Amino acid sequence: MSRPRRARRRRATPRGSIILRAVALLTLLGGVAGGLYVDRFHDEQTGAANANRQYAADAAEQRMLKDHIEDWLAATADERALQALAEARARAEAALAAARAAAAENEASRRGAGRTQNFGPIPTSCNTYSGNRAIGCAVLLSEGFGLDQMPCLDKLWTRESHWNIKSENKSSGAYGIPQAVPGDKMAKFGDDWQTNPVTQIKWGLDYIQRRYQTPCKAWQHSEDSGWY
Repeated sequence: MSRPRRARRRRATPRGSIILRAVALLTLLGGVAGGLYVDRFHDEQTGAANANRQYAADAAEQRMLKDHIEDWLAATADERALQALAEARARAEAALAAARAAAAENEASRRGAGRTQNFGPIPTSCNTYSGNRAIGCAVLLSEGFGLDQMPCLDKLWTRESHWNIKSENKSSGAYGIPQAVPGDKMAKFGDDWQTNPVTQIKWGLDYIQRRYQTPCKAWQHSEDSGWY
């Protein structure tokens, strides 16, 4: 008769232990998930803060750039306004100087109009000129200069006196059409050197011939140095 087999006794796992293990596992998983969420939230918060700082910096830079542009435009406008004012002032002064010169020339021509007839007939080659200039052209030819020298003489004495027999430089003592220094030097050609354009022109041409040979050479010297 065989021995009856003893049934193996299974080791029972306490139910409480299984529950504790499950709770521990869930706690672990929850901690990991929470940590990931916290890290993600921190990253998002940090990124947002950095973005805000960058936006603020960009906005400040744009404001600064705008201020610089506005300052530059204002300065440029001021500079243009000053330049326009200076140009307008220069034009006004030039117009005033031209008006004064024209008035002086007209006065000189008026005073010398009668003397043009007394001088004698003006050559037809001098018809381009009038008043004291016409006298100057006639005297120029009578003194042996060519008509080609008249434009140079005209520019020279226009610069010096505008052909005004009464033109006087108070500082240097220069006087008359050729601006003789002193004026009484011209008495060599007549006692009426203060009022007679012929006397003044003859003295001036004599001076030019002795010093420069021709009016054009005298004009060139005046261009180079500012005097003759």
